[in-house]
Amino acid sequence: MNSVPNIISTKDLGYIEDMFNWNFIASKKLNQFKDQVTDQQVKDIITKAHDMHTNACHTILTFIEGGNYEQ
Repeated sequence: MNSVPNIISTKDLGYIEDMFNWNFIASKKLNQFKDQVTDQQVKDIITKAHDMHTNACHTILTFIEGGNYEQ
């Protein structure tokens, strides 16, 4: 067999689900934190972290849907 099957095992799907959930929860919490912070530098750092986790969620969903994704 020279090619990888186009399937995701149950175990792999569990890992992917965990990765998505970690990033989704982090994104939600950071979104709440950035609304509570008054220091602009801290707000910028939190916004960058929020964007990073949101992008990770989109990348995982794109991967699951079978689309192209960039790392």
